[in-house]
Amino acid sequence: MPRADIKREDMLDTLPKLLRFWSMKNPNGVALRAKDRGIWQRHTWETYFNKVKNLAMGLTCLGAKRGQNIAILGENKPQWYCAELAAQSIGCAAVGIFTDCVPSEIKYYMEDAECVFIVVHDQEQVDKMLEIKDGLPLLKNIIFWDTKGMWNYQDDILLSFDQVSGMGEEFAQRNPDFFDQAISDGKADDIATICYTSGTTGKPKGTMLNHRWMVEAHTHWAKRDGWFQKGFNYVSFIPGAWAAEQGFGIAGNLCAGVMVNFPEKPETVQGDLREIAPELLFYGARQWELLNRTIQAKMMDSTAPRRITQRFCIPIGKRVAKLKVEMKKVPVFWRTLNLLAYHAFFRQLRDNLGLSKAKVVYSAGAAVSPDIIIFFKSMGVEIKLYYGSTEVGAISVPETGKIRPETTGTVLPWAQVKISEEGEILVKNKYMYSGYYNNIERTKEKIEDGWFRTGDFGYIDEEDHLIVIDRMEDLKALASGKRFSPQYAEIRLRFSPYIKDVLVVGGEDVEYVACLINIDMENVGNFAEKQRVQYTTFADLSQKPETIQLIRKEIKIINRTLPDHARIRKFINLAKELDADEAELTRTRKLRRTFVEGRYHKLIRAIYDGELGVDFEDTITYRDGKTALVKMHVLVNAIEEKYDD
Repeated sequence: MPRADIKREDMLDTLPKLLRFWSMKNPNGVALRAKDRGIWQRHTWETYFNKVKNLAMGLTCLGAKRGQNIAILGENKPQWYCAELAAQSIGCAAVGIFTDCVPSEIKYYMEDAECVFIVVHDQEQVDKMLEIKDGLPLLKNIIFWDTKGMWNYQDDILLSFDQVSGMGEEFAQRNPDFFDQAISDGKADDIATICYTSGTTGKPKGTMLNHRWMVEAHTHWAKRDGWFQKGFNYVSFIPGAWAAEQGFGIAGNLCAGVMVNFPEKPETVQGDLREIAPELLFYGARQWELLNRTIQAKMMDSTAPRRITQRFCIPIGKRVAKLKVEMKKVPVFWRTLNLLAYHAFFRQLRDNLGLSKAKVVYSAGAAVSPDIIIFFKSMGVEIKLYYGSTEVGAISVPETGKIRPETTGTVLPWAQVKISEEGEILVKNKYMYSGYYNNIERTKEKIEDGWFRTGDFGYIDEEDHLIVIDRMEDLKALASGKRFSPQYAEIRLRFSPYIKDVLVVGGEDVEYVACLINIDMENVGNFAEKQRVQYTTFADLSQKPETIQLIRKEIKIINRTLPDHARIRKFINLAKELDADEAELTRTRKLRRTFVEGRYHKLIRAIYDGELGVDFEDTITYRDGKTALVKMHVLVNAIEEKYDD
């Protein structure tokens, strides 16, 4: 048992010390909940602490030592949290790996971070590890927590979660003070976790985050935004390898008393969200776009009376939302109409989405279309699009009630921002990363006179709001010399329910802007069925005249909001989906722009060479690592100059 004489002020500098504190202060309080076979199973603080203790001691028995790194690969479950806290308790750092990574990617992370152990979820992840284990000389053991399908696996490198915990329990009985002392030896500057960057501009880099980054920063943030010790619920479904989950889930639970709830499986997230109705919520930018597309698709499929209600309520909600965003007084007439619209439409929609109790809602990772922010504001959900990075944490966060869709809010009190002569956003934060793992040179390149070079182009407006335009390297100039931001058009095109992803292109050697479109298979498929358009595959559907005309209309809508030189003049519907397994997207669904432009260079050249279509072949990779050659013929499509439909 932990020492009873430890005071709260001595326990605030590391996550394991906080876990020990809660296990003493409120042993029977519920720390985590996980849905299993339809029932929410509770994990008390005492249970949580003991599971961490036994696993940590088991890792010690296996040879884990302070300063080493332990990888975790699996879905969001209590076992992930226990594995991370166990590693940190004995002075190791946790290295999160995305569950959909292919074996070669896992091998890169394991080698780069020099991991000596890995804790994995199930048979699928074990199979990936067994494929690459011979190429990982530092790897001592693969520890799995889901035993389904694992009964006949005989490899000596494999150990179950329960086996290791059993070893640890015996070790703890022989050494009763060892674990408590190991926790007490932890310091705020110790590395807590290594989160890998998205890799949009090259290979992912291991960003070292210490306990100060985890504990102090998120304690201050939770107090500022009103979710500190409020008993808020949070549903953990964004990848544990992402810094956002580290902050809101692991740190939020221990620092701010947030109740973390784990869905039964990825397919049940939406239903579990509705059941929990969390007060604290984080969606990445792409998740908000996906949710928006789903809503729009379902609205189009609804009954005639429902569609009439929607056509009446949505414009009212948006008008009132825009008035609130502009900090203008809402007239009584519009307040009354908005109240009717809320009860007739928005309240039920909000409940169906699991947002009925949402109080603090965040997004990050990329820009979110202002149309999406306004739409959710219409139903009373205020999305706080904040700006930051794994290296520097959160830098600017909108204040409650002061949301402006085009900005990321004001700079946090413990951070600083300045704009370079070239327009690059430079930042300082009291809670900075501790550098890139085994990459001193790259760390030095990113810091200039104490300022972190973000690589983002933006400015601070007259109200001290930070506005992020695009990546510095992604701003483009046309042959005319006029510049445009691809991202500006892309985030607005992704507001369409029919467009899943898009790459906007142009350059100094061309006269106009064009784009490559990745259609949303489900929503365009529903459209095709209603129009009685027959199709077979994704490639076939993407090139149908009806699909091309549908996408053309969506682009023309966006073109109305763009200056003439930045309007999209031609487009191609890609005949295959952009895929993270193909390295076209990062694991957080960010577009790897340079890679995609290179891969589809032939298509881009066909657009600017005036061709009407082009034959293209490509190799695609499936999740099991198998590849297949796909041949396709895609059409080059023009946008008419008229914008009256």
